[in-house]
Amino acid sequence: MTKKYSFGIDIDGTITTPEFLLPYINKAFNTNLILDDITTYDLTEALTVDKLDFFKWFKKEELTIYKNPPLQLNAQRILSNWYPNVTLNYITAREENSREVTDNWFKTNSLPYDTIDIVGPTDKVIAGKRHGVQLFMEDKHDNAVRLHEELDIPVLLFDAPYNRESIPNGVIRVNSWKEAEHWVKKEFGI
Repeated sequence: MTKKYSFGIDIDGTITTPEFLLPYINKAFNTNLILDDITTYDLTEALTVDKLDFFKWFKKEELTIYKNPPLQLNAQRILSNWYPNVTLNYITAREENSREVTDNWFKTNSLPYDTIDIVGPTDKVIAGKRHGVQLFMEDKHDNAVRLHEELDIPVLLFDAPYNRESIPNGVIRVNSWKEAEHWVKKEFGI
């Protein structure tokens, strides 16, 4: 069966809750940060910790962190409803070393997918082109704007305190998966 549409979907902060890292950060760095404290994508700014120290800690802990992040409310249901008509291409900046833990997390959470493209520090735009995506869902502001501008597609930006910069037309801020579902139904008829 040929699917009608192809969507690109980020994982962390888009399918997962945006604050899923905070319990690990708070424990490791002896802080009490909440999501509203994270007003920039660079977590070290909220922590006032050396970037290299943070990176070393994250590399050591990332597989544990990625093992069981909570899903955003309604994400699994909505993605499952779209799946018969939509090719679901998850395009994530995770590193290739997280492949097994990511695949297991998708299975454990019964998340439907066609591809899980782990691009690491490379470009999501390239992956979006490769998969012919017609819509992207993202939580990082810079990625959302760039994906929209370079692929000339709409991008749903999942709202979080760290991505509240202004957005161009074509990047649509949504507050929940239910809002994303409503927008997709209006624009794509599914």
